[in-house]
Formats: sequence, C-alpha cells, structure tokens
Amino acid sequence: LDEIVSQADIVVAAVGRANFVQGDWIKDGAVVMDAGYNEGNVGDVDFEPAAAKASLITPVPGGVGPMTIATLIEQTVTAAERQLGLT
Repeated sequence: LDEIVSQADIVVAAVGRANFVQGDWIKDGAVVMDAGYNEGNVGDVDFEPAAAKASLITPVPGGVGPMTIATLIEQTVTAAERQLGLT
C-alpha cells in the first residue's frame, strides 16, 4: 500500500485506523485529505510527518468533517421535502 500511496498526487484516507497512513508514504507536494476520525481526535493520517511533505493537508478535527455534516443535513432536508411532496 505504501508504494501505491507514494505515487499519488491526491491521497484520500478513510481507513478507520488512527495514524495508519505514514508521512513517509506521502509524495512531495501531494494533497492529503484525511476523512478519518478516531478516538483521541486523530485522523487516519500521521499528521505532522505527512504535513511536512504535503502541499496541502486537512486537519482532524476540523477538516472534512464540517463539510460532511453540511452535506448530510442538506440530503436529509431534500429527502424530507420529497416525502412531503414539496419539490
């Protein structure tokens, strides 16, 4: 897996294991999106070593989580409107 990740320009981690993706796996200049959340407020990417190599990286908490919540709320409202015949 580390060989595949080290070739990627964009890495999206959603493994469900804290600090699974290691910093030395990250290609210099890659963009890293950590969509994982684990006990202790840590993501699936070992943040500090990965941030040293990445051009951009999302933090945990506060990265993709707010966007995920906003999208779920939007989809819930859309589903309710459809059920009620409002759309």
